[in-house]
Amino acid sequence: QVQLMESGGGSVQAGGSLKLSCSASGWTSSFNCISWFRQAPGKEREGIAAIYSPTGTTDYTDSAKGRFTIAQDSAKNTVYLQILSLKPEDTAMYYCGAGRYFCSLYDRDALDVWGQGTLVTVSS
Repeated sequence: QVQLMESGGGSVQAGGSLKLSCSASGWTSSFNCISWFRQAPGKEREGIAAIYSPTGTTDYTDSAKGRFTIAQDSAKNTVYLQILSLKPEDTAMYYCGAGRYFCSLYDRDALDVWGQGTLVTVSS
């Protein structure tokens, strides 16, 4: 069973940047991709980006293009999410999820395993 652990969240001022990490352990070869989602208070969980481990192919929602970058370090079984020019509306719990076949950015139920999340708080 794959386990995911997010880290790197924290409190930052608007305009700053953060690099979140998603470390995978367990039978990681059984999963094809990892996605990042976020959930702000009182809102639905929304997708940000996905990366497919065999090829490094990435996918982003339109709203994420430009300020968010997803990357992987296969040797460390870790996927990163770099966030630039943080805004107060980026305040949310950020989660990574793994999918065996496909990592939809619009259907959280398509992912098979989730981490516990890391909190990002952006102050103005």
